[in-house]
Amino acid sequence: MALAEGLLALALLIGMQFAISWSSTRMPWLRRVVTGEPRLLLRDGAMLDDALRDARVTREEVHAAVRSAGIGALGEVAAVVLETDGSFSVIAGQPGAALSSLDGVK
Repeated sequence: MALAEGLLALALLIGMQFAISWSSTRMPWLRRVVTGEPRLLLRDGAMLDDALRDARVTREEVHAAVRSAGIGALGEVAAVVLETDGSFSVIAGQPGAALSSLDGVK
C-alpha cells in the first residue's frame, strides 16, 4: 500500500511538472508567474539596495559573483543581473555605457 501511494505521488508530481512546463511555453502570463523576471542588482558599480532586498540577495553574494567573473573592483562592472534561474550575470564595462542586453530587466 505504501509503495502504491509513493508511486502515485511521484506520478502526480511528474504530471504537474509537465502541465506547468507545457502551459508556460504557451501562455506568457503564466511564464512570468512561474519563472519571474531578471533583476538588476548593481548598475555602474553601485548596489541597488531595494532590488537586493526584494530578491533576498546579500551584498556579499554580489561581491562573490563579481570575483568569480574575474573582476577586482565594482567600479569595473557595468551591471550585475540576477537571472530567472538564480544565476548571476556580471557585465563588465565602462560605467554609464548604454547596454542593450539590459532591455527588459527591472
